[in-house]
Amino acid sequence: MGPSSLTDRDLRQRAIVPPHRLADCRATVVGVGAIGRQVALQLAAMGVPQLQLIDFDVVEAVNLACQGYFEDDVGRTKVEATAEQCHRLSGRLNIETVASRFRRSGPVGNVLLCCVDSIDTRRLIWQAVKDRVRFFSDGRMSAEVLRVLTVSDEASRRHYPTTLFDAGQAYEGACTARSTIYCANVAAGLMLAQFTRWLRGLPLDRDISLNLLASEMVVG
Repeated sequence: MGPSSLTDRDLRQRAIVPPHRLADCRATVVGVGAIGRQVALQLAAMGVPQLQLIDFDVVEAVNLACQGYFEDDVGRTKVEATAEQCHRLSGRLNIETVASRFRRSGPVGNVLLCCVDSIDTRRLIWQAVKDRVRFFSDGRMSAEVLRVLTVSDEASRRHYPTTLFDAGQAYEGACTARSTIYCANVAAGLMLAQFTRWLRGLPLDRDISLNLLASEMVVG
């Protein structure tokens, strides 16, 4: 398949993902574990032109089933392994990898998807980027329960900080404790669904909780 035949790679999504709006997006994914890796792959497949991946961690055997890494990725940095797959999905993607912890003063894109494990880290990221990004989404997961929070207007901007509880009151079960790849994929899909609604100028859901085991969904 030659380069000219790739011009239609996004043909079937153009009515849902406006190419001119997507072209203006510089996406940052902080944390490429269970949810973040799936978010990055979906963004790459969707055709985001610029993608920044931030994560200090390396792939371990315990990450394979729940995060979708390959067996020969063990020992590599997560950002390197994820970037490789993103490039396979979109050869023209301009991708930057940052194999370190999130730094408050570090550059980020105008779209940020937060996929980290700790409330303290979420609070740090929010304080650092709340006035610098146009779209912000936070994905949280424990086993088969997920929560997606999205910030795109003043109402959601007021709501999001109320979810940043003290560590002792935080959402039970860090992603590193109990994770399932299918729940991570659903969470990533919900985050990207909010993103594409934002691209189209549609109303967003600022707070979604979903329990896959109980088949219960709450939209706030």
